[in-house]
Amino acid sequence: MPQTRPTVVVLCGSTTYWDELAEANLYETAAGRIVLAPGCNLKRPHPLWADQQQADRLKQVLDTLHLRKIDMADEVLVVNPGGYIGASTAREIDYARSLGKPIRYTEQL
Repeated sequence: MPQTRPTVVVLCGSTTYWDELAEANLYETAAGRIVLAPGCNLKRPHPLWADQQQADRLKQVLDTLHLRKIDMADEVLVVNPGGYIGASTAREIDYARSLGKPIRYTEQL
């Protein structure tokens, strides 16, 4: 008997709230969902983005990569502590809506 694939959820939100993204990842995983999430936090120092030009290039790569994660996901969970939604997250929400993806929020708007 074939097994059904678990729901794939992508987390969107500012990496300013990295700990909240990690917590959402934990809860979604514990609920039996496959979680796609930001993999880098450019707001914390790291040798991969220590140089500003490296950081700028990587930001573009990560932005595009996150849109592909939205493509792969069944639904979107916006991690928005205090209702905060920045420009990048707003763009991701618009993109997800254009694809007809269901969108949930950790805090109601």
